[in-house]
Amino acid sequence: MSHINTLTSYVASFIDELSNANVHDVVVSPGSRSTPLALLMAEHPDIRVHLNIDERSAGFFALGIAKAKKVPVALLCTSGTAAANYYPAVVEAHYSRVPLLVITADRPHELRNIGAPQAIDQLHLFGKYAKWFAEVALPEETPNMIRYIRTIAGRAVNTSLTTPAGPVHINFPLREPLVPNLSLEELWEKEKREGSSYAQGTMGRSTLTKQQYEQLANVLQRYEKGLIICGDHVQEDLATSVCALAEKLQFPIIADPLSQVRSGAHDKRYVVSAYDTFLKNKHLLESLRPDVVIRFGAMPVSKPLTVLLKEHPPVEMYVIDEGNGWRDPTLLATNMIHCEDKVFCDAIVECMESESLKSSQWMDMWQHLNQLATQLLQDLTNGYPTLFEGRIVSELVEELPEHSTLFVGNSMPIRDVDTFFINNDKSIRVLANRGANGIDGVVSTALGVSMVHEHTVLFIGDLSFYHDLNGLLAAKMLKLNLTVVLVNNDGGGIFSFLPQSKEEKHFESLFGTPTGINYEHVVHMYGGTFLQAETWEDFQMHLRDSIRAEGLHVIEVKTNRQENVQLHRKLWNDVSQEMNRMVKKP
Repeated sequence: MSHINTLTSYVASFIDELSNANVHDVVVSPGSRSTPLALLMAEHPDIRVHLNIDERSAGFFALGIAKAKKVPVALLCTSGTAAANYYPAVVEAHYSRVPLLVITADRPHELRNIGAPQAIDQLHLFGKYAKWFAEVALPEETPNMIRYIRTIAGRAVNTSLTTPAGPVHINFPLREPLVPNLSLEELWEKEKREGSSYAQGTMGRSTLTKQQYEQLANVLQRYEKGLIICGDHVQEDLATSVCALAEKLQFPIIADPLSQVRSGAHDKRYVVSAYDTFLKNKHLLESLRPDVVIRFGAMPVSKPLTVLLKEHPPVEMYVIDEGNGWRDPTLLATNMIHCEDKVFCDAIVECMESESLKSSQWMDMWQHLNQLATQLLQDLTNGYPTLFEGRIVSELVEELPEHSTLFVGNSMPIRDVDTFFINNDKSIRVLANRGANGIDGVVSTALGVSMVHEHTVLFIGDLSFYHDLNGLLAAKMLKLNLTVVLVNNDGGGIFSFLPQSKEEKHFESLFGTPTGINYEHVVHMYGGTFLQAETWEDFQMHLRDSIRAEGLHVIEVKTNRQENVQLHRKLWNDVSQEMNRMVKKP
C-alpha cells in the first residue's frame, strides 16, 4: 500500500470520527504540514471549514463558535510557532470552560531537534491548560490502527465535553508527501461503526442524595438574611430554577450580567441588577451583610460586591460547582458542593414545597434599594448632555431586538454593563471572555459568536479593538454580520479609575497609552462600514440601521477619559447622596 493511500485512510478516519462525534465546525489556518488534514476536512460532506489566516485570531474565532454553540470546535494549523499562537485562546478556553479541539500538524520524529525548519517542541505545548494531550502514531492502515485513530478522535471530543469542559490538544506528526488521495474508494468508511460514533461518551448529571438535599434545605431555611449570587454561567435554563429558589427562601439574587438571569421572560421580582451601584455606598453595607450566601457560576465582575463579602463575611457560603472546581477568590467558602446548578435549585425547592412563603423585611430592603438605584441611574444618565460611556449600555438595552447577543469587551465595557444593564424581558444573551479577563482576541471571539447568533453586537474599547484588528479579516472573508460599538477614548480608560492615575508624571505614557489611530481607515480596509455617533440620536439611528444590515459595521463613540471618570464618580456620588436621603437607616 502506498504512503499516500495509507496517509489518506488514516487521516480520513480521524476526521470522519470527529463528524460522527458531532464536531462539524473546523477553523483552519493555512500551512504545508497540515495539508492532508486540511484537504480532507474540506472534502468531508458534514464538516464546515472556516479559513482564518492568523492563528491567534483563529483560536479566538473558534472559541467564539464553541462558546455560542456549546459543542466542541476544531482548530487546525501547521507545525512550528503557528501552534504557539493558539496559546491565549487555549488559556481562555481552559478558564471559561469552553470545549476546543486543538489539532496541530508536526514534523515526524526524525526531523526534530536537528535544526529542521518549523520544528519546535510541540509535545504538551499548552501545559496544564489542555485537559488531555495526545501525540498520535504515524499513519498506518491496518484495521487496528484505523480503530486506534478513530478512538483518539472520539476520546478527544468526549474529554473536551466532560465537566468542566475545556480544550484538548492532538499533535499529528506527518511525513511527506502530504497531498492525500481524495479519490480513494470508501474514503470515510474504514472501520466505521454504523449508527453511532466510534467511542461515544455518556455523561450523567452531577447531583446529591435526597438526604443531603433535605439537610441543606433545613439549614438554608433557618436563615433570613441570605443572598443568592449568580456569576458568569453557560446553563441558560438556570434562570427559572434559581428564581424559584429565591422565592422559596426569600433571598435576593445578585445577578451578574453574564449569568443570563437579568434578561428574559422569567419572573425577575427577586433579581437585583443595580447592586454594583448601591453597594458603593459604605453607609449601607452593614445593614446589607448576609448571614448565608449561595453562589453559582464564576465570581461576578463587581468589586463592591467582593468588598461587601470580605468586609462583612457571611457565616456560611455555599459554592455550587458541577465542574469540581474551587472558584472562590474571596476565600470565604465554607461548603463546596459539586452538583449541577439547576438540579441543586430544583431539589432544594422540592424539599421545601410544604413550606409557606414567609414575609421578609430583608428581601423588601434589597428590592427597594434595587428599584431606587435603578431609577436614579436612569434619571441621572439621561440628564447628561454628553456621550457618557455608561449610557451606551442603557441605549443598547433599549435598542437591541429580542433574542440578540451582546458580546462585551473587558476593562471598562464589562464594568459599565455590570452597572447599566438593567433587568429586561428581551432575552438578550450577554457574553464575554472572563476566563482570563484579557483584552486580546475579543473581536475574533465576537465574530465567532456572530456565526451562530443573529443580531450580535460587540461593545468594546479602543485598545482592545486595536489588539485584535487582524480578526476583522474573518468578517470580510467569511461575509459575517457584526455590529461593533467602539468606545474610543484614545487609551486605556480603566486605568484612570485606578490608584496609578495619581502618578501624573508617567501615567499617560505607561498606562493611558494614547494611540491616535483613525479606525475609519482600518474598517474600510477590511470592507466594513464606519460610522461616527456625535449625538444620542446618531447612535440610535446607526445602531438600528447596522443591526438590520449585512456585513461589518463599526459605530465609533468618541469620549474623553478624564471627563468619563468625573462623570462616573459624580453619578455614583449623586446616587449615594440621594439614597442616603431617601433610605431610612436601620
